[in-house]
Amino acid sequence: MPFLGAGASFAGRAPGAAFDCKSPTFLPSGFDLSLCLAEEVEFPAKEDWEKGDLAKVCSYYVEMGGRKALRRRLRQMLRGDYEPGPLHQFLACVPAPQVIVVTNYDTLVEQAFMAAGKPYDLVIYPADRKDIANSVLWWPHGTAEPLPVKTNELDIDLSKTNVIYKMHGTVAHETEKWDNFVITEEDYVEFLSRMTTNTAVPSLFYPHFRERSFLFLGYSLRDWNLRVVLNNLSKHFASRQASGAADDDEVVPSWSIQLHPSELERRLWANKHVHIFDLNLDEFVARMRQKIGG
Repeated sequence: MPFLGAGASFAGRAPGAAFDCKSPTFLPSGFDLSLCLAEEVEFPAKEDWEKGDLAKVCSYYVEMGGRKALRRRLRQMLRGDYEPGPLHQFLACVPAPQVIVVTNYDTLVEQAFMAAGKPYDLVIYPADRKDIANSVLWWPHGTAEPLPVKTNELDIDLSKTNVIYKMHGTVAHETEKWDNFVITEEDYVEFLSRMTTNTAVPSLFYPHFRERSFLFLGYSLRDWNLRVVLNNLSKHFASRQASGAADDDEVVPSWSIQLHPSELERRLWANKHVHIFDLNLDEFVARMRQKIGG
């Protein structure tokens, strides 16, 4: 099951290219976003590295300018004329129905599915909608407006339907009305709190998780938020009865595609039964296409 992180959105960005806050030509990284917002709001940092803490910078931005101002600025930087990359196009061509978990705010996966003429349902966590707490926003394929649905009441036939699940919200494809972002420190605290009470992730997805391995694309375990999410999801990772062991489960391995991981990252991933393939995402897609003859 694909699990897409920040690195999955770097298509179209030349190595070492600097992000232009005022006139972006490619999607920003979390670090780019943080530096831009920190400069705009004059974030009081004692050390330069503090300006790269996106959650902290966004919390300060909200304190100084308000939540609406932050959402508006994020939309300006995230909703540009950006093209899906080879990874998004590859996922959109997979013939079997998929549940794709995405923690990015951009719409590259959705665009790739639309370009391929592939129907999908969109489900997002509504961080900016306190009136529908403990729910998700669900766009059945072809609908213009979402349905607010309690996390334990979402009903989709996953055996027949592609689902793109935006775990940390999204910049909406058409209108800012449905923009939602898990991005401040307070947002993450609330999201993780809801994960512990099983009100953040639709219960429909958990059996699906338990039957499959995860494929992490564009992630680094240097992100503590991801480590906490993984810790909460790990009990739902796929497992099978170990041969000759009536009471013990053997965890089915998952995989991560990550270029030049550090020793720390290798150990952190291994602790979650995740095996690393040391290559970049474009090379991974090229090898997969070659393997399946596409």
